Order: sequence, then C-alpha cells, then structure tokens
Amino acid sequence: MAPKMPTDLALLNEIYERNYGKFIDFSDAQKSRSSKIWLPIDIEDLARIFNLDSDIVFGRLYYHLNEKYSHQNSDGSKSEFFAIRVGSDHHCVNFPYLSSILASLRDEHTKFLTATGIAGFSLVISILSIMIAVIA
Repeated sequence: MAPKMPTDLALLNEIYERNYGKFIDFSDAQKSRSSKIWLPIDIEDLARIFNLDSDIVFGRLYYHLNEKYSHQNSDGSKSEFFAIRVGSDHHCVNFPYLSSILASLRDEHTKFLTATGIAGFSLVISILSIMIAVIA
C-alpha cells in the first residue's frame, strides 16, 4: 500500500519546524551557506519523515510548489520559492517566503476547521430540532 501523501501544509510545516533554527543562526561572518534567505534543506530526511521516495518530495517542491508560488515581479525579475542550486548550496527554499506561505496555509486551515465545526454544530441542532418536532 502506498504511503499517504502529506498536504502542502504538512510538508511546509515540517520544513519550517526543522529549519527555523538554521535560518536565524546565519551570520555574514561565518557564512554557513551562500545566502541568508536561501536555506538548503535535506530532501532525503524529509522523505524519510513522510515515508516517501526522495524523488516524490523533490518533485513536489520543484514541479508543484515552485510553480505554484514563484512569480514574475513588475521589474521583470522572478521570485522563486525553491531553487536547485544557490551558490554552492543545493535544494534551497526561500525561507522568508516559505514562512509567509505557511502562515497563509495555517490561516486557511483554521478557517476550514472553524467553518466545519460550525456546520457540524448546526447539523446537530437541526437533528435535535427534528427529533423534538417528531416527538411533540
């Protein structure tokens, strides 16, 4: 049986939680990576966490999420979400952009849960009202 595919929210949340410390520890003096905003991620490790082949995780990041979230700026330059190589680093995410996307996905998820909860509560009230009307 194939493993369950993680949602965009789950995948980006895992990347954020595992790498936030690395992002804030960047300093120009030590230069642990090519750029502050571009953070290399371990795709093999992510694949293990979600019990997936690493090519599936790479494809999700490069072909799906990068395509979905990269955009052309008004000056003609392009803002990317994921890059195969940035300087000497490979498999990098634009971490501040990932944080913004993740905040939006978390907000959408909260709205979905709230709406679903309200709908469920309304259904229970409706069923109770019908039962009371039938009994009375």
